[in-house]
Amino acid sequence: MAENKTNGADAPQPQVKMQVLGQFIRDMSFENVLAQKGILSGDVQPDIQVQISLDARKRAVDHQFEVVCKFKVTSKNKADDGILFVLELEYGGVFHIEGVPDQQMHPFLLIECPRILFPFVRRIISDVTRDGGFPPLNLDNVDFVALYRQELARKTQEQGDAAVTAPKS
Repeated sequence: MAENKTNGADAPQPQVKMQVLGQFIRDMSFENVLAQKGILSGDVQPDIQVQISLDARKRAVDHQFEVVCKFKVTSKNKADDGILFVLELEYGGVFHIEGVPDQQMHPFLLIECPRILFPFVRRIISDVTRDGGFPPLNLDNVDFVALYRQELARKTQEQGDAAVTAPKS
């Protein structure tokens, strides 16, 4: 009779359960610099730059988390480097998440949750830029895995730099 030896590798993994409880605009600002300057036509060649940052926190209710995606979109004219518009958007979601191991929760919150929120962010940015007098800006897909890895590398670098410059007692 063969013994059933398991080292835990065959143990069933907990089922991941994720539910979006709500989505919201936490803060939004759009500045049409061209209109403020009174320049409503002319030769404009936009150069668009997008900065993204992410934030997540545990809520007081069990298994609930809030994730906020912060987008800063700056459009400059290639001809004279003048700013055309600036759009800042903080878009959040409240998630109920179960079955994700503690050591995997941080990347899950900062990769999977923003991935779910992104199509809504894209639409808001498209609508706001169109309503602000510019062609609708349809953002390219964001690689949240690469963004997460860049942030980890940046924090590791900062910690390394801090350790090197820390005063010795």
